Amino acid sequence: MLKLGLIINTFLVLLPTFFVINASFRNTNDIFSAPLSLAERFDLTNYQLVFEQGNFGRYFWNSLIVTGGSIVVILILGTLAGYALARYSFRLNNVVYVFFLTGLLIPAKLALVPLFIQLKNMGLLDSRIGLILLYSAGALPAAVFIFTGFIKALPADLDNAARIDGATEFQVFRKIMLPLIVPVMSIVGIYSAIPIWNDFLLPLVFIKDTSKMTIMQGMTVFFGEYANDWGGLFAGLSLAALPIVLLYVILSGQFIKGLTAGATKG
Repeated sequence: MLKLGLIINTFLVLLPTFFVINASFRNTNDIFSAPLSLAERFDLTNYQLVFEQGNFGRYFWNSLIVTGGSIVVILILGTLAGYALARYSFRLNNVVYVFFLTGLLIPAKLALVPLFIQLKNMGLLDSRIGLILLYSAGALPAAVFIFTGFIKALPADLDNAARIDGATEFQVFRKIMLPLIVPVMSIVGIYSAIPIWNDFLLPLVFIKDTSKMTIMQGMTVFFGEYANDWGGLFAGLSLAALPIVLLYVILSGQFIKGLTAGATKG
């Protein structure tokens, strides 16, 4: 019964994706005349249009830079902050931890105007670096929360044994702690990468230069004043989903290890 439920759930989740990919091989008139019909042939015209008219390569590269840069910053700062909060006792430990957690309560939409002014004053408006900083700051609270909780559950004897053997604090972190939290890093990476890659709001507000637009922002080229090219849009969305799917496939082993480790700690 459980397997049947999982199969049905998987089918329902993948069904919209199937229709998007199917529509990417059809033109707009065919989509509107019979939305649920299967494509008669694998026509790659829409995909060719995405690269020629939609400038997909440029938008893809921009999204890759922004997402990749954000994930690197999130993982570096998240692991260091989580390790410090979990392993070291200092006067403001709880205050700093709560400060990070408050970031989970503040939606980015509420701070668009202050963020716009801040980036303008810093000279980072209309730049990929500005987006990287925004995404990193937005995802860091959740990353710190996950890393801190996981590291706290690890035995402190591991650290102490390494220190007795003469390891420095950095060596303890790099050689002892870091290998243990790789599965959790995969979870945080995937958890953070998906909303960053798919985000439309922040690039729309902070990026005006067409050469710096991300994929989701760039797909608006298929929306016209009087008509929309739905075939080209679906083709672009199908291509845009590939990197996230590949990322999950590559990191799925570590992802499952992280979930299993988190479920069995203690």
